[in-house]
Amino acid sequence: MTIRAKFENGVFRPLREVAIEEGTVVDLHVPDPQPATHLRSIGESPFAGMWKDRTDIEDSVDYVNCIRRGVRR
Repeated sequence: MTIRAKFENGVFRPLREVAIEEGTVVDLHVPDPQPATHLRSIGESPFAGMWKDRTDIEDSVDYVNCIRRGVRR
């Protein structure tokens, strides 16, 4: 379950009604507020080049469009 909350006066306040028993202990994940030091290029993505060795995919956009239309190659 993910609960959006706002931190005010030292207390996390849910933005919506939450169905949790009073006193329940929860773990919070707070994202790092610092912006990235530099913009990552698409080449730094772990997905970059994942189809480079595929011989059945010449144009990745065309390949995905064919999958969406249900066309098998």
